[in-house]
Amino acid sequence: MRAPHRARNDALLAVATAVLSTGLALAAGGAERMGAAGWALLLGSVVPLVWRRRAPVPVLLAMVPLLALYHGTDNLHTAPMPQTWIVLYTVAVTGRPLRTLVVGIGVTSVMVTVVLALSAHDGLELLRISGWIVAVLFCGVDVRIYRQYVASVLERAERAERTREEEAARRVAEERLRIARDLHDLLAHSITLIGVQTSVASHILTVDPERLDRQAVAASLDDIAETCREARAELRTTLQVLRGSGQEGGGADPEGPLPDLAALPGLVRAAEAAGARVDLDVGVPAGRLAPALGAAAYRIVQESLTNAVRHAGAGVRVRVVVEPAAGALRVTVTDDGTGPVDDGSAPGFGIVGMRERARSTGGTLTAGPRPDGGFEVSALLPFPPPPPGNQPDGPPTYTYDHAPAREAETTS
Repeated sequence: MRAPHRARNDALLAVATAVLSTGLALAAGGAERMGAAGWALLLGSVVPLVWRRRAPVPVLLAMVPLLALYHGTDNLHTAPMPQTWIVLYTVAVTGRPLRTLVVGIGVTSVMVTVVLALSAHDGLELLRISGWIVAVLFCGVDVRIYRQYVASVLERAERAERTREEEAARRVAEERLRIARDLHDLLAHSITLIGVQTSVASHILTVDPERLDRQAVAASLDDIAETCREARAELRTTLQVLRGSGQEGGGADPEGPLPDLAALPGLVRAAEAAGARVDLDVGVPAGRLAPALGAAAYRIVQESLTNAVRHAGAGVRVRVVVEPAAGALRVTVTDDGTGPVDDGSAPGFGIVGMRERARSTGGTLTAGPRPDGGFEVSALLPFPPPPPGNQPDGPPTYTYDHAPAREAETTS
């Protein structure tokens, strides 16, 4: 129905059908038996085929009276079979099966009735060859069903392709959001520590130049350099993921896997280098934690330490507790500072990012001031229990014994 050049093709089909009908008539002795009216009706019944795709049923209705007159004048009954089959096939392939059934019964009844009225023998002969009409109708119905099946397969394939593209776009958006959170956590943590360490060094240099502690200044600068190196390495890893070059050459990621609970002491050392006093208590749950869950716990502790150092300054005391709790990993970070100060500036995305981290693992996070002073961040990150028979007697724990924090020498 939507084929290109369908009008031209149908016109050529009508011409070919006229030639075929003429050949059948001549082969059966139509030159002596058929008159001018018979030839006119035979060739005239072919003309409506030019519009068979535009209006199949009207074309059939236009051919029925012509063929009825043709058969009614006792002409050769086999000559107009080609145009009859073509128009019936077109009706069957373009309409519902019920319409095809009604049309088949109607056309066969009209033709057989007309011919029986003239000759019982010819009527029975036409009824015998009407089986070809039924076969053509069934052929049209089968082709229509096959085309519908192919169309449904193509539609499902296109829908599946669209679904895959939408899923790929969703995964890309989620990966970009994850990378944005990683970059925020990394840069906020590193820049905050560098700022605090720089302030300590500046304070030592300017408060009392006569009593300059070169060792303390050198230590602060070393801490700044180490923080920069760690930030650069982690930033390189994140950008490699963004560029898709983290696994080039088939080798492993040169910067290692995602950070997890084992990397928490490094965060504590960096916070202590900025002047904080941190107590770390980690209880490792039984079984193996998913990398995403370990990375979420690491980032929550990192952001919490960053906020504590940023808002409470050097000398803040922070306690970090990571422990299993009823099928979940509880991460609690408390400090004795004042928490975020509302100075009229736009709020940051630290707490929002931590909540997104917790939500990405199916967990929850709360953050706010404590009743007895200070600030607390508490996250509950669920994880599946280990398989039966693979549980140790008790979850291993370790406590990080930090060295005393360096205190800057100050004078009033």
